[in-house]
Amino acid sequence: MTANKIGLIAGEGKMPVYIAQKAKAKGFEVYVAGAKGNAKEEDYKNCARVFQAFRLGQLGAGIRFFKEHGVTRVLMAGRVQHTSIFSNLMPDLRGAKFLASLKNMQTKNILSRVIEEFKKDGLEFTNSALFLEDYMPKAGVLSARKPTEEEKKVIAFGYKTSKAMAALDIGLTCVVSQNAVIAVEGMEGTDRCILRAGELYRESAEKKSAVAVVKVARPNQDARYDLPVIGKGTLESLHQAGIGVLAFEAEKTLVLDLEEVIKLADKYNICLTAV
Repeated sequence: MTANKIGLIAGEGKMPVYIAQKAKAKGFEVYVAGAKGNAKEEDYKNCARVFQAFRLGQLGAGIRFFKEHGVTRVLMAGRVQHTSIFSNLMPDLRGAKFLASLKNMQTKNILSRVIEEFKKDGLEFTNSALFLEDYMPKAGVLSARKPTEEEKKVIAFGYKTSKAMAALDIGLTCVVSQNAVIAVEGMEGTDRCILRAGELYRESAEKKSAVAVVKVARPNQDARYDLPVIGKGTLESLHQAGIGVLAFEAEKTLVLDLEEVIKLADKYNICLTAV
């Protein structure tokens, strides 16, 4: 095994870029297979040895890319827009056979099967947070504002609800109030889910009550893919939606730009808590 090389299957967002930067700082050569329409080559110009874009479904080409560069360890990170399956899906022969063999198109099933397919060619997947361990807070309130007693009850309900939704592979985030679900994350992603919830709440609420955004990991989360992630954009979305609580699962959620996220929470008087 070539210890100083790491492969990165990159989607959109800061997480894969941070991983590439941290890996390079630790002496790794980073080889990036970017999801076309999601990962941007310019983001990796100072941290990747090689960047190559692939359309979704180009499984054989992706595997060959890593093998040709002597990579034996791979990780995946970053969100791939679900709508990419309608615009960027162009499988090669191996990808077409792989897609035809799938029993369903749920994220968990697809990614676990991708890992199996890579393993056939001697490519092992590793923890997505391999270089970002410091970005996963332990349980506790991170913001200056603490949750009220009402908000604690809403968070507990939201946690239970989010876990149920995550187990069904629907999404990792829900927005709740008074034991009612306002919105559940779907294809639109966390930020748009939050904004949609804000609109729904403003239109339907007869009186103001505690509202919380709760994000969790899947039950028995496989750390090799699709970890829950929040960042500054999440806080901006909460502020825009008029929601004052963000709770996330402790030690299983990546908080990118942690210090800046906490500063934003305090600026907007948002309760930020790991549960």
